[in-house]
Amino acid sequence: MGRMSIRQQWAAKLAGRAVPASAGPVGTLNKPAFHGQVLGVDPSLRGTGLALVEFTPGRQPVLLRCRTVKVAPKFPMPVALAEIHRAIVSFLDDFPVRHVALEQTIFVQNFQTAQILGAARGAAIAAVALRELPVFEYPPLRVKQAVVGAGRASKEQMARTVMSLLGHGRTLAYDEADAAGVALCHAFTWRE
Repeated sequence: MGRMSIRQQWAAKLAGRAVPASAGPVGTLNKPAFHGQVLGVDPSLRGTGLALVEFTPGRQPVLLRCRTVKVAPKFPMPVALAEIHRAIVSFLDDFPVRHVALEQTIFVQNFQTAQILGAARGAAIAAVALRELPVFEYPPLRVKQAVVGAGRASKEQMARTVMSLLGHGRTLAYDEADAAGVALCHAFTWRE
């Protein structure tokens, strides 16, 4: 049998089928599948994506809730940060979240943009830290590699693959798909 693609390996792993060590990255993960709920966060000041995904070994991951926290530019930064915090607290209040996974900040050339992204990430991390839940951070390239199998995948490819892995019928907004992708990446690659 030929070499399995990353996507085929993860599909087999999530279905509870054996993945041979010779198959590549997934086959070398001699660990049980992740079990529990992961809140994925794609932080941004004006459009933070949130996606709560439940993982049960032997079953397809299930998207329980998602949303994009949109804050109009007419509102100042503190209002946007408060909205991000409130949205995350709402997810944590309503569900038994086990882990929170955030997308790391990508390299930006503009110092002000970096500060704004850092503030949005800080609001998200603070909401989680107050609940004493573990926070895991993943670079965008790693998320795309784990979910799509290609680190340079487009937003469209990422959204399609996420919806396919989740068996989700409705088209997700890109921020929500990215957040779900971070949750999937965490469950796929996390080790106890």
